[in-house]
Amino acid sequence: MICVILAGGSGKRFWPLSRKDQPKQLLNIVGDQTMLQMTVDRLKKVKGVEDIYIITRSDLKEKIINNVKSIKSDNIIAEPSSKNTAPAIALISAIINLKNPNSVVGIFPADHLIIGHLEFQKALVTAERLAKEKNAIVTIGVKPTFASTGYGYIQFEEISEKNFEGVYKVKTFAEKPHKKLAERFIKSGDFLWNAGMFIWKTKILFKGLKTHMPELYDSMNLISDRIKEGKPYSDIWKQIDPESIDYGLLEKVNNIFVISCEFQWDDLGSWNALYNILGKGNKGNIIRGLGKVLDGKNNFIHSENVFTAVIGTNDIVVINTDGVTLVVPRDKVELVKDMVNYLEETGLNNLV
Repeated sequence: MICVILAGGSGKRFWPLSRKDQPKQLLNIVGDQTMLQMTVDRLKKVKGVEDIYIITRSDLKEKIINNVKSIKSDNIIAEPSSKNTAPAIALISAIINLKNPNSVVGIFPADHLIIGHLEFQKALVTAERLAKEKNAIVTIGVKPTFASTGYGYIQFEEISEKNFEGVYKVKTFAEKPHKKLAERFIKSGDFLWNAGMFIWKTKILFKGLKTHMPELYDSMNLISDRIKEGKPYSDIWKQIDPESIDYGLLEKVNNIFVISCEFQWDDLGSWNALYNILGKGNKGNIIRGLGKVLDGKNNFIHSENVFTAVIGTNDIVVINTDGVTLVVPRDKVELVKDMVNYLEETGLNNLV
């Protein structure tokens, strides 16, 4: 299997620590390594992984080359501009396909936390076999442990696939639900968290694009010709419409399977998600850096270079960085992305 890591995101929900020039995947969110390096190291340990590619934004390419270990610089590919996941995946798949048209490719986010390597490896070995034998698109689902409103879900058929333990046909993909709907998903027993990982043969991907995203498929053919000729293709890329792989392809195909997994997984999509996985201090408070909480509980404080004092307040997040301070209730952290959008719309890009 050839692994592809998607590392072009801006990590808006981790603002103000995550910025455009130093996004979440390049931060040491948990531990001493960046999220991207942790992802590279995790995939390096999986048996059967032949090579690893990273696709990212053009402005991050040099930074990744200089900071990520164990990846050849030629395997770090820059998009001419950000176009969401479908064009990014199609581009890197076209590049791989030119080298080996029989490749099985796995797509992985750069910034997820996974604990339980043997279970993770087992899932990928099964996924590769399934992709080869069934000419199928395979996705990874994680058995939910609570009714999350921050994750997408995958609904699966009741009967597992013959000769493939824990593998089911996908019924449908569901977007992030509201609380009551998430609770119904959990109660039904036939929903998994969508972990955002996909495995397929490149030719199966392009077959799906030809049917469901024909304009993108045609653009990739033109780009492939340019790559073979050693010519630039940014003019073709400019004409491509942004689209997610979920909406553009995965929600429309039939031959798609999900592997039900039980390793510990978190997409670390918000400050509250990070709070939930870190060890808690006195009265559930977490303090990273300089700070103190008096007469308060279940707070998350991240404070760089200055002392942050919180008194008589519960369940809030305070992120104190050079030039920006964020204060938000833990149950409202999803709105951080809206704040970043506001800053961009009002021309305050120096804060983003």
